[in-house]
Amino acid sequence: MEHTGQIKKNIMTYEGLKKLEDELQELKVVKRKEVAQKIKEAREQGDLSENAEYDAAKAEQLEYENRIEEIEAILKHAEVVTEEDVDPNKVQIGCKIRILDKEFNEEMEYKIVGSTEANSLKGKISNESPVGKALMGHKAGDTVTVETKSGKFKYKLLSVERAN
Repeated sequence: MEHTGQIKKNIMTYEGLKKLEDELQELKVVKRKEVAQKIKEAREQGDLSENAEYDAAKAEQLEYENRIEEIEAILKHAEVVTEEDVDPNKVQIGCKIRILDKEFNEEMEYKIVGSTEANSLKGKISNESPVGKALMGHKAGDTVTVETKSGKFKYKLLSVERAN
């Protein structure tokens, strides 16, 4: 990927933004206090050089701080797609689609989300995934060929609608 000097926007749904904000709040308010308490208790046990609880608490603290930093960076460049932004006739972030896998004659339903929210197990695919990217901008009735590492797949776009 070439660097154009532009910062990549983290496009997400309001639901995705809210989830990150809630996680950040939980980490800053609850988890930081919990881990600080663990470190304090471990320190009170004396010798820190052979104190497994202290090491574990410090590692946990580092993990929380890294995640806080990561979320703050995502939120700093977040761009929320609102319901009104979604053209119900075209595939884009924030819409729900039904596609037919032509090879297996199998219908699938997905919500198109930004890359930070993607979770294929929950039916959320990213606009940057091969399938998401290939479908972007298409309308119901279109047949789209998607090239993936496993080969070419044809999907017929059955419906496009606003997700909420």
